[in-house]
Amino acid sequence: MDTILIVDDNQAVCNALALMLELNGYQTLTCLSPDVALELIRLHDVALVIQDMNFTQDTTSGEEGKSLFYAFRGQQPKLPIILLTAWTQLELAVELVKEGAADYMGKPWDDAKLLNSISNLISLHRLSKENAQFSRVDSQRMVAIKNADLCGMFFNSGAMQRCVDLALQIAKSDVSVLITGPNGAGKDKLADIIHANSALRVKPFIKVNIGALPMELLEAELFGAEAGAFTGATKTRIGRFEAADGGTLFLDEIGNLPLSGQVKLLRVLQTGEFERLGSHQTRKVNVRVVSATNADLAEDIQAGRFREDLFYRLNVIELPLAALNDRKDDILPLVEHFIGVDFSLSRQTQQVLLEHSWPGNVRELENACKRAMILASSPELTVEDFGLELVNTELGISSAADSSTNFITAAVVEKSPFGKTQTASYPMRSSVDLMSNTEPSNIENPQAEKANIEAELDKHNGVIARVAKALGLSRQALYRRMDKYGIDK
Repeated sequence: MDTILIVDDNQAVCNALALMLELNGYQTLTCLSPDVALELIRLHDVALVIQDMNFTQDTTSGEEGKSLFYAFRGQQPKLPIILLTAWTQLELAVELVKEGAADYMGKPWDDAKLLNSISNLISLHRLSKENAQFSRVDSQRMVAIKNADLCGMFFNSGAMQRCVDLALQIAKSDVSVLITGPNGAGKDKLADIIHANSALRVKPFIKVNIGALPMELLEAELFGAEAGAFTGATKTRIGRFEAADGGTLFLDEIGNLPLSGQVKLLRVLQTGEFERLGSHQTRKVNVRVVSATNADLAEDIQAGRFREDLFYRLNVIELPLAALNDRKDDILPLVEHFIGVDFSLSRQTQQVLLEHSWPGNVRELENACKRAMILASSPELTVEDFGLELVNTELGISSAADSSTNFITAAVVEKSPFGKTQTASYPMRSSVDLMSNTEPSNIENPQAEKANIEAELDKHNGVIARVAKALGLSRQALYRRMDKYGIDK
């Protein structure tokens, strides 16, 4: 509930204003003198002031009220102040309004007009306070980002900004963190940021990709092994926990850890104690554990594949990372970073990149950029350079004679390294080149076309993207014709 301070040397005026305001849902403070008013404004959270202009009997100059107004402004420059007086001095009113007075009313006042003014001024004051608070928080965040080590991460989306903000906040503590999100989205980069901005940044930072290690070697990798502990163990092996002692251990793909390893990991997290394989000597370490997974650990717990007690030990704070498709504002900044200053993107290519679903996330995007730079025939990268193709799926026939103004719907198709075909549609204008990419139903001289394709293959050393471009075909259309004529790919 908003509090309004009423300052008037007439107790009856104070009482009347207080009653009216309280009936309309406001809290009130009242006083009869400027000195008491300044003390009340210092002690209480006041949303608005209604003040008289004269406080000494038979005084009508308004100078007392003017002095009080400037004293209020000195303490709280943005506090709304309504000036109220039975002696209207137009020049003084104009002066104080120019100096920031919210309103100036004569006595007797109009209740409806006064209440409307109060409501509007308090709403504006509340909004101003919220904006000021937001600005302070945003300023603090920008300072934190500027001074932080982002480990080469590039982003422009609000989703990623919030994620990085949380990572920087988490970095200040020493609790265990679980980073969740799809493969290739950048979970390891967030782990880098957490360690680089922590108090442990000068200490060891050890990474273990649990999903890349054979099950029979996992425990030896994590906890070490004595010579002869298993076949092939010819010398003592220091485990990752020992190597990370005093620093940070990043366990990627934690959901792949077998149950036997989960028991030992839980013990280390609880006590810091473990034994190497083949040894009865208990060792103790102090390690901060950051883990990551693309799995649904809650589902794994229900299926008995993951220990619930270990989950809560790892997941003191969860840091969720969105898929690249859910933070499209990051796509072009990442591409610009990956391709550097020697290459650029056409508008069409930018649109296709934004529309593609990127199932492999940032890792897929980086690989597509590397491919584009290798296959590019010019500094301006094309859709074909990225391994994406335009396929006509629907033609909108226009009554206009100029077919270049017809709209078509194009689908983006990627030959994904993951064995999947991903499509995305977007509107674009048709062109003669695009129309030529459709497979003709009848070819007048097949032998001549076959010879032409073979000649272009020889000319461009078999680089399909360049051959297709020279023939005015899409790669897909070229492949179909090569299959038709039995031309070796």
